[in-house]
Amino acid sequence: MTARTVRGAARTTLAAALITGVAACSAPGVGAGGAAGSDSVVVGIATEPESLSPLLGYGKDGNSKIFDGLLTHDADMKLKPALAESLPDVSADGRTYSFTLRRGVTFSDGAPFSAKDVVFTYRTILAAGTNNASKTELDAIEGVEAKGEDTVVFTLKYPYAPFAERTVLPIAPEHIAGRQDVNSGDFTTRPVGTGPYVLTGWSKGEKLSFKANPGYWGGEPAVKKFTMAVIKDDDVRATRLRSGELDGAILPPNLAEGFAKDTARRTYTAKTFDYRNVTLPTHHQVTGDPAVRRALDVAVDRTAMVDKLLEGAGKPAFGPVPTDSPWFTAGTERRHDLDRARTILDEAGWKAGEDGIRTKDGVRASFPLWYTSGDKIRQDHALAFASDAKKAGIEVRTEAGTWEVIEPRMKTEAVLAGGGSPADPDFDQYLLLTSTLGGDGFNNMAWYDDPAVDAALTEGRRSADPAARKAAYDTVQRRLAENPGYVFLTHIDHLYVVNDKWDGPGTQVEPHDHGLGAGPWWNVETWKPRQK
Repeated sequence: MTARTVRGAARTTLAAALITGVAACSAPGVGAGGAAGSDSVVVGIATEPESLSPLLGYGKDGNSKIFDGLLTHDADMKLKPALAESLPDVSADGRTYSFTLRRGVTFSDGAPFSAKDVVFTYRTILAAGTNNASKTELDAIEGVEAKGEDTVVFTLKYPYAPFAERTVLPIAPEHIAGRQDVNSGDFTTRPVGTGPYVLTGWSKGEKLSFKANPGYWGGEPAVKKFTMAVIKDDDVRATRLRSGELDGAILPPNLAEGFAKDTARRTYTAKTFDYRNVTLPTHHQVTGDPAVRRALDVAVDRTAMVDKLLEGAGKPAFGPVPTDSPWFTAGTERRHDLDRARTILDEAGWKAGEDGIRTKDGVRASFPLWYTSGDKIRQDHALAFASDAKKAGIEVRTEAGTWEVIEPRMKTEAVLAGGGSPADPDFDQYLLLTSTLGGDGFNNMAWYDDPAVDAALTEGRRSADPAARKAAYDTVQRRLAENPGYVFLTHIDHLYVVNDKWDGPGTQVEPHDHGLGAGPWWNVETWKPRQK
């Protein structure tokens, strides 16, 4: 995507879409001169991982600075070789993927990379004792074997169409990680990889520091020092960018606007699959009623949310797939229609009381909606949703809490949630909607159960025919419109301001997650100083 200057009215409420908290955070050691070096880059991010081990989920979607996967994505999100020397050879039945590995690659400690490291990584992630919340994403794997030093063969239980996308997962060194406790060893905070950078320090809550890997197989980066300053407060992030402490930062629109006339900096807009939605658990006596879910789905004014909450930095969401994606199913847009919402509720026996709130069989149309404390954008979405619901006669009581408070309640109580992955429609939709994952942590938080959707999701992931896959996901999106288990609200853009002294910055289509693997510095190892 190209850089553009953000103009127009200040957009004040997108900030928390890009942050997970509001507490300001200082970063000792990233001082006023931290961004001044010609071969160093210091960027401000809002979040940090719990672990830097790919065995526990770090970097699973690519763009790790410390590690490489077998494959990686280019600027257009197309797969290209990384630790593999070419794209995989796939058998006719779609169940065998063979990778020939790049030769001469070493880990940053000098040890050689080989097929045994790939086998170790995938087998360890799938092991029962590994605390990797994303391991279900690899459940298609039946086996992984090394054929000599430079060939790896994956055998799948079924022909999983997007499997190649799963091989952007970073590869860990067996000679280090294999000698430690996978869940608590030093490797989780002191990783060693084959990537373009080596971690030199991690002050949790403050910063992650990297130096260029001189032995990197892709060539030593021109940016020799790379620092990610963890700054949860967006105002502080903007202030430090303006003072020269940062070379770049993720910012909300109103703060990015303050740099619009700064000729020394550029603003980048990243389109995303990052959505906000409301879970409507089937285990609740109100949200479990399909009529209530259908009424809420048309009662909500998505366009107003984009205009007023996001100030145009996003688009209405009708499902996990953005409306500008080729996977989006035309005709599944839902028009804001309060009269229709009221009619649905009337016909289902939900009758309005004296206070305007409906009841049915003695049950009041009322339920709590949780959002994470300190997340202003989720709070704004929750309040707007509650306001729209009340107009239809449904009382939504907004509640703030930490995830520790919210998680035990997710089975029966609604949550203002988020997600989104541009890599493949299976990545979002299977985990979000398949009935067998109902109540599995953050998967299928609504306990959604629709046999037609289950069948289509299976067809979508097992078919190699693009037309058949499109038809399957069309079915999923149409069924979501007819039988919603969630109310999708908006897709949100991400904005970044970066010093204009390097050639190379740009953005990819981004997922819900943002920070270490996203932003214009996703390819910082390829940046070159701009010639004056």
